[in-house]
Amino acid sequence: MIEQRVRRPGITRRTFLQILAVAGAAGAAYRFGLSGDSGRDQVVRQSRSLMGTEINLIVCGPDQDGCHRAAQATFERIASLSSVFSRHDPASELSALNRQGESATLSAELAEVFDLATTISRASDGAFDITVLPLLQLYGRDALPDEEQVAACLQRVDYRRLERRGDGMALGLPGMGITLDGIAKGYIVDQGVATLRSLGFGNVYVEAGGDLMVSGSKPGGQPWRIGVRQPRARIDEPMTVLSTATPLAVATSGDYMQAFTADLRHHHIIDPRSGRSPARLASATVTAPSVALADGLATAAMVLGPERSLEVLRAFDHCEGLFVDKELQTYRSNGFPG
Repeated sequence: MIEQRVRRPGITRRTFLQILAVAGAAGAAYRFGLSGDSGRDQVVRQSRSLMGTEINLIVCGPDQDGCHRAAQATFERIASLSSVFSRHDPASELSALNRQGESATLSAELAEVFDLATTISRASDGAFDITVLPLLQLYGRDALPDEEQVAACLQRVDYRRLERRGDGMALGLPGMGITLDGIAKGYIVDQGVATLRSLGFGNVYVEAGGDLMVSGSKPGGQPWRIGVRQPRARIDEPMTVLSTATPLAVATSGDYMQAFTADLRHHHIIDPRSGRSPARLASATVTAPSVALADGLATAAMVLGPERSLEVLRAFDHCEGLFVDKELQTYRSNGFPG
């Protein structure tokens, strides 16, 4: 029997991970403009669509023009990364690698992300695998694939068949393809924060498709507070609030973000080993030293389930997790903030 795909508008990752009380009572006075009295830190909020998602910045500093220039430089840096990581842009470095099957020289950014992805793949026993692209493309059709189609596609999925050749890389199997959807957004957030810091701005918020990092503090020296909503919650239900030392990197994966069927059994997170969506978790939120690491580990956690995910997190310094299964039972590591 073939199930038809159903796209649910539902809750998005952006509403799942929400920033709270950005500037106290003054936060309601602006959207993506300016706020701040003379003698106080100025606040610039800007948003742009890049790499197929919305990028949101909040930059705090003593000078409005300086904040604007820093935001512009950050968006330019993020836009440059689109020419590296986007699998939807045929001119990107990743698309060229997928099309040609090899690259003699990888950019420093692509090599760094590949190395981190391999580390996460090994730690998670292959639950995170950037060669899952053929499966994602298989599910990108109007109906769910049958077992024979999945089995054939699985023959082209195995991160261990990626061959590093000096400064380059080759795809070791015919028909292999790489997607960085589960790690690249986190990396561009890290690079956005790094750009702002290099320009002298330490009190910032950078978010891409729900993956985010906060650094320093809000105006007035108040701590950033991040709300984590239950995956099946109404918008008015209370959230788990993260209020902790910064920088804080957070990423969430969930079955509701891109569902293929109305019952959420089939969604965009696919177990690279079985070719099907994992059945246990509804969402996985991870905090880590970098958003790229949090992003990859959250994706892996959706595949692994709560118990094994907690074990994997212990292999990484300063990584914590909050996992919610489909029955809304919650599991968290001992050090998860909040």
